[in-house]
Amino acid sequence: MRFAYTGRTQSGEKAQGILEADNAAACASSLLKNGISPVTIQETGQSERRGAKPKSLSLFEPTVQAIDVQLFSRQLYTLMRAGVPILRSLSGLLESTTNAAFARVITSLKESLEAGRDLSTAMRQHPAVFSPFYVAMVRVGEATGRLDEIFLRMFEHLEFERETRARIKEALRYPTFVLIAMVVAIGVINVFVIPAFAKVYASLGAELPLMTRILIETSRLTIAYGWLMLAGLVLAIFGFRMWRASP
Repeated sequence: MRFAYTGRTQSGEKAQGILEADNAAACASSLLKNGISPVTIQETGQSERRGAKPKSLSLFEPTVQAIDVQLFSRQLYTLMRAGVPILRSLSGLLESTTNAAFARVITSLKESLEAGRDLSTAMRQHPAVFSPFYVAMVRVGEATGRLDEIFLRMFEHLEFERETRARIKEALRYPTFVLIAMVVAIGVINVFVIPAFAKVYASLGAELPLMTRILIETSRLTIAYGWLMLAGLVLAIFGFRMWRASP
């Protein structure tokens, strides 16, 4: 995919262009490795060139992703390292962010600072966005006067976490495929194969072994209530994802 980006170099100069990457996170990582702190990253495609609205990846409003916090940390480090005050830095990030949910978080941080609260105290009000470790590190930076370095450390920490998650997903891809194939195979056997054998056994009138009777009964239940089992599985997965996303 192609992404149009704008950003700032380490010297503070504006940079913009188009980059090939698998996704927005990979694009941001590539820019950061080249010494550019991304400000905006937008996918360019045929629909946008024709004037159509870009497709949304979700039916719901976008949530704050780990990459948002990672880029936020890097950008704050760059701005504060250049001597830009924290309030002005937050104002600049607020204007450049394209994530409505994260924009509300930045607005809340800015309002808390204007009210005289510490940044760590303001971040503590958003546990779904800033982890306790993140807040604790910011508190250390405030106490030592090295907040810019803390944001750089947090960027590196979040980058390590992102790469670790990517490696774990890659390692689980094949086992997941095998598991799905096994579930599909078992479903086909229960719905088509076992009922065919059950008809043959019934026509013979022979007494069946216990394990055979269990398999036939399992097949009957799968056919009768399979849609309920599938609905329950979908609801369980959806509920688990909602629980993971909750504060």
